[in-house]
Amino acid sequence: QAQLMESGGGSVQAGGSLRLSCAASTYINRLNCLGWFRQAPGKEREVVARMVGDGSSPRYVDSVKGRFTISQDNVKRVLYLQMNRLEPDDAGMYYCAVASSDRCFTPTPSAGEFQHWGQGTQVTVSS
Repeated sequence: QAQLMESGGGSVQAGGSLRLSCAASTYINRLNCLGWFRQAPGKEREVVARMVGDGSSPRYVDSVKGRFTISQDNVKRVLYLQMNRLEPDDAGMYYCAVASSDRCFTPTPSAGEFQHWGQGTQVTVSS
């Protein structure tokens, strides 16, 4: 069973950038859906980006389109989330997770449809 570990969070000013990493302990099936989620205090965990494990079909929540990029390094077994032009509303705990590939094509997959959660990495954005 794969274990995931996020890193790369931190505190930045609005307009800044961060790159989050999600390292997998074992091989992740390329047909799985790989997702990045965000949870702000008092709010539900929401998907911000996801892609199929073969690198296809990246999708983003509207609020991050044009600013965030999901990518992966299959050799290193690492999933990335490049976050540019960060805004205060981007703050929260960020998690990566895995689901079956069809979750990448539903309009708004829920956190409950994903498995193998990491411990998360905190992102703070000051205005």
